[in-house]
Amino acid sequence: MKTKLIFLLALIASFMLGVAFSNINLKPNTPEPMKRVTGIGGIFFKCKEPKKVRDWYQKHLGLNTNQYGAVFEFYQGADSTKKGFSQWSPFNEKTKYFEPSIKEFMINYRVADITNLVKVLKAEGVSVLDTIESYEYGKFVHIMDNEGNKIELWEPNDVEFEKLGRQLGATSVK
Repeated sequence: MKTKLIFLLALIASFMLGVAFSNINLKPNTPEPMKRVTGIGGIFFKCKEPKKVRDWYQKHLGLNTNQYGAVFEFYQGADSTKKGFSQWSPFNEKTKYFEPSIKEFMINYRVADITNLVKVLKAEGVSVLDTIESYEYGKFVHIMDNEGNKIELWEPNDVEFEKLGRQLGATSVK
């Protein structure tokens, strides 16, 4: 009887120790890596006649174009209930918007936290060209990559971006 009682107590103690150890996190507390780019926010390129280019893409490729280009709508991977948008825009070949880059294109990247990302990029020695500008539909800043390509970073407010599109009478490409 005494042996059974000792065995039962040992079994209970083993179970309790197992539960206790399973709740201990043996991994070091390393913070989640900072989200940087979360997707393409837009593709911008220079051309001789932006209106004709927009019309061509509308006619031949079916883009729903407006005065700014076209908007592509998608549902976000991290939360498939939330819409996201990317902008496609032909610019006049004489635009100064891409400067100081001399390239014919500029990519806009969607980012999660533009304020902290800019701090990190500055600490890493990345050339940040301007200060963060805020609009109802998001926050923007421009940087240069190591080959002189100007990059636009956008922390979107997709809800307000969609409202703006509706106000403009724009329809998106789905």
